[in-house]
Amino acid sequence: MSLPLLLTGATPSTWLMASLSAAASGTAIATSGGASVHCTPTSLTDLGHLLQVLGTFLGLSLFSLGGGNTLLSEYQHISVHEFCWLTSSQFADLYALAEAAPGPSSMLVGLLGLGAAWPEGPWWALLSGYGAELAILLPSTLVMVVACLSWNKLQHSPWRIAFERGLGPITLGILFEVGIKILHTADTNAAGVVVSVVVCVLMLRTRISPLWFMAFAGVLGGLGVINR
Repeated sequence: MSLPLLLTGATPSTWLMASLSAAASGTAIATSGGASVHCTPTSLTDLGHLLQVLGTFLGLSLFSLGGGNTLLSEYQHISVHEFCWLTSSQFADLYALAEAAPGPSSMLVGLLGLGAAWPEGPWWALLSGYGAELAILLPSTLVMVVACLSWNKLQHSPWRIAFERGLGPITLGILFEVGIKILHTADTNAAGVVVSVVVCVLMLRTRISPLWFMAFAGVLGGLGVINR
C-alpha cells in the first residue's frame, strides 16, 4: 500500500466523495510550467465515449506484466491528461485507496470508472465501474488460463526458460518507474519526500510491518505535519 491518502489525514469515504464532486465540475491540470489549465472531463453518457474507454482498458489488460501496478503510469495519463477525470493529486489518493482495500491492485480501474461516470448518476457510475474493471481483468485472465494449461508442455524447452528470465528484469524496471511516478505525484513538499525515503530505507533494512508505517503516516497527516 502507498501512503498518499494517509498523509492527508482524510478518510477513504470523505476523499472519494470529494473527488467525485471535483470530477463533476471539471479538473485543473497543472502543466510543467506550474500553470493550471482547466480540463473538461470526458462524459461517459455518450455510448461512443464509454466504448472507447472500455476498449482502452481491454487493450491495456494484455500488457499488465507483473500485475496491475505495472500499468499505473498509463492509468494516470488516461485519467488525468486524456479524459480529464482527476487531478494528479486525486489520482495519487485514489491509488492509495485502491491499495488499502482488499483485493487486486487493478481495483483502481473500477474506481476510475466509477468516478468518471459519477456526474451522470450512481447507476451509470456503477455500470462504468464494473465495465472498466471487467475490461482490465478479462483479457489477461483468459491469457493466463491458456498459458497455465499449456505451460507444462514446454517444461524443458529453452524458449520457456529464456522467456521467464527475460520477463524478470523488464517487470522490475516497469515497477521501479511506477514507484518514481507515485513519488513524483504524491510528494509535493519536503516532509513528504523525507517520509517516503525513510520508509523505503526501513522497508529494505528491517522487518518492520508496513502497517506501522501506515499508522505513523496517518498520525502525521491527521496532525497536519504533512499535507498537500
